[in-house]
Amino acid sequence: MGDGMKIISIEKNKKNKDKITLYIDDKYYLSIPEEEYIRLNLYEREEITPEEFDYIKNQVNFRYAKSAAIKNLSLKYRCEKEVYDNLKNQGFEESDVIKTIDELKSMGYINDMIYAQKYIHDRTKLKPKSKRMLKFELKNKGVPEHIIDEAVDAMDIDEAIVAEGLVRKKFGKYDFNDEKVIKKVYYFLRHRGYNFEIIDGVIKKFNSNK
Repeated sequence: MGDGMKIISIEKNKKNKDKITLYIDDKYYLSIPEEEYIRLNLYEREEITPEEFDYIKNQVNFRYAKSAAIKNLSLKYRCEKEVYDNLKNQGFEESDVIKTIDELKSMGYINDMIYAQKYIHDRTKLKPKSKRMLKFELKNKGVPEHIIDEAVDAMDIDEAIVAEGLVRKKFGKYDFNDEKVIKKVYYFLRHRGYNFEIIDGVIKKFNSNK
């Protein structure tokens, strides 16, 4: 790299307005938080030393990525894929993102099994859905399939009883001899991922109660 690395141009980072991108020696580029850019007086200079380049690339950006991830996690518990996507969307380099995730996993900030268990618990309390639908939603969040299977299969929930409770709450006053009502109940439960066997059992139970 030589003794000095020439700063060819600078621009605001396209993904993160709080970062500056430096283009160096026609072959390197380096993103840096604006406050660090100012602290190092880079705006007054035409060159950067190899030591400064390495320091920013290997330490500063990782520190900022870690801080951004912890701030994001403090707002809401997130799975690994969500943290990864958030950091990438903020313009952090792949190497800093991976390093940040590895460290936060070792510190317990990121744990996909705990995330899946919490997601299932909250979903079950607030808006119950079938195991099949929960698996689908967690997969869309980016949680690995083996973790999803373990977390969902460990649920101690009778899906038929949950489905019955949902129908009683929404359709308890309806006439279950009316085909239109039956159809509404069917699509209501299908939308929540329940299979035909459970739906049929719930409908028969309400019919027998009339």
